[in-house]
Amino acid sequence: MLEKVLIANRGEIALRILRACRELGVRTVAVHSSADRDLKHVRLADETVCIGPPSSADSYLNIPAIISAAEVTAADAIHPGYGFLSENADFAERVERSGFIFIGPRAETIRLMGDKVSAIRAMKEAGIPCVPGSDGPLDDDERRNLRLASEIGYPVIIKAAGGGGGRGMRVVHQEADLLGAISVTRNEARSAFGNATVYMEKFLGNPRHVEIQVLADSQGNAIHLGERDCSMQRRHQKVVEESPAPGITESQRREIGERCAEACQQIGYRGAGTFEFLYEDGNFYFIEMNTRIQVEHPVTEMVTGVDLVKEQLNIAAGEPLRYTQDSIRLRGHAIECRINAEDPDKFIPSPGRITQYHAPGGPGIRVDSHIYSGYTVPPYYDSMIGKLIAFGDDRASALARMRTALSEIVVEGIKTNVPLHRRILEDEQFQAGGTNIHYLEKKLGLK
Repeated sequence: MLEKVLIANRGEIALRILRACRELGVRTVAVHSSADRDLKHVRLADETVCIGPPSSADSYLNIPAIISAAEVTAADAIHPGYGFLSENADFAERVERSGFIFIGPRAETIRLMGDKVSAIRAMKEAGIPCVPGSDGPLDDDERRNLRLASEIGYPVIIKAAGGGGGRGMRVVHQEADLLGAISVTRNEARSAFGNATVYMEKFLGNPRHVEIQVLADSQGNAIHLGERDCSMQRRHQKVVEESPAPGITESQRREIGERCAEACQQIGYRGAGTFEFLYEDGNFYFIEMNTRIQVEHPVTEMVTGVDLVKEQLNIAAGEPLRYTQDSIRLRGHAIECRINAEDPDKFIPSPGRITQYHAPGGPGIRVDSHIYSGYTVPPYYDSMIGKLIAFGDDRASALARMRTALSEIVVEGIKTNVPLHRRILEDEQFQAGGTNIHYLEKKLGLK
């Protein structure tokens, strides 16, 4: 097992990693910006290093500072968490060239899956179903692009190859708007991602967002751990996630899961990862792979009993998977609500001092959060301050427990989106299950 892990992140995921390390007897190093001296994991870590001022660019995205911190503390490995540098192939490469273990996939795998065009090509070769599209980047041949769109069938969507998080995409409903949309998306992609490459896909009207969790080791073993439904979204950002996905049959789960595990073996994947799909009319269509731990990983942990972060650490230490596919059984149902420090109606961030905090409890309730009474939420980072997870024997039980938990949670001094989650949990369509990715925005009057 690893002896000392540097946690290159902040907030709830940093605390989650620290707890997994402690369970395994691994010492921890917390790096932090000057604004994050009072984070819970910083207080609990064995060693701490300040790596820069509040700006992410000067701290959590500062590769030399993070590697220097690993050197001065003699860490064995670096865990990137999610966000920040977690899917930065250059970072993974520099970590390993500096003599440390990167707790995640190899740099070449991150590069392969980080470019949407190469990822789709690799998945097609691995037998993963993909959305009908241009099968590669769009060039400057306007007649070819118009012909491709006609063959695919309108509406189509133009996407940036280096995009993510809902950015770098534009829906086109008619031929007259196509060329302009390609040009605008290309310019936006160049500015936002440093990569002007764009491609075209069929735009699915009312799909759900269903994703498959995988684990793979360095010995060529790979398994899947079922699926999550992440369709409750606002501006392409997930709000509520659950596992298993309502309406997905065991045979569907087994077929798409086995394909994802086989794809991991084919591309030489290592670590935890997630295959994201659009799901419509009983069909799965690959959109991207996240080569890291996901925000919503707790719902998978609750229904499988597998600690995904501990498995990441074991795999990074060179250990073979401790599970076989036959040993993975989904039991019960789990739902996660992302708790953000923001106005629940206007969605404006609400940083500030938390004057009172009370976490809910009871059977089946889990809270992943770094906040506490007296903690000041800084204005420099993502507004998520925690995740509330409810588990039950079935979906109805999980929903009931989540409603109770949402009625108990207290966060005073700042605004949070807890009232929004209460509204969602009372919504009849959500209670029935199977809402599409546009449902929440329509409900909120954003579409």
